[in-house]
Amino acid sequence: MTAHAELAHYRKTPPSTPSTATTSTVRIDRPRPGDGRLLWRLARDSRTLDLNSAYSYLLWCRDFAGTSAVARDSSGRAVGFVSGYLRPDSPGTLLVWQIAVDESVRGLGVAGALLDGLSARVAAEHGLGSLEATVSPGNLASERLFAAYAARHGATLTREVLFTPEEFPDRGYAPEVLHRIGPLHF
Repeated sequence: MTAHAELAHYRKTPPSTPSTATTSTVRIDRPRPGDGRLLWRLARDSRTLDLNSAYSYLLWCRDFAGTSAVARDSSGRAVGFVSGYLRPDSPGTLLVWQIAVDESVRGLGVAGALLDGLSARVAAEHGLGSLEATVSPGNLASERLFAAYAARHGATLTREVLFTPEEFPDRGYAPEVLHRIGPLHF
């Protein structure tokens, strides 16, 4: 099934369960602390994300579950996640920290479904006017993901350097480019 066809099958569950959504291949819901180790492995296996400590993924699943989502296959195994938070100085802005999808389901629209499901949930629970994410130059998959998200939501995508290489403590970092998408209307 193509990513477009899968997204066409995307549906929200009834209002009684706003934290869960389903695509034709995965179920999107809130992470639980027990998911932390699986999310750490997905980040590690992505070979593109900065790998945080295993402890941080456990805490993230506890403290930021409301602004994060996990994709589960039919057996309940985590096959993708998006972690995020509402910016303290801009509570209508969801900052996407990391997004990763297991190799077995890449190309099926899971990352887009994660972003759509999380955005809809955050909008319903907190209000949402914009989404932000930083992307390293050359990460074409992430650039395409956020451009497609903006297009699906009829929003504008702007880009600007957020952090220069000189701002990082170690050498070897590329600039982090902020992708800002908005205004969003849910």
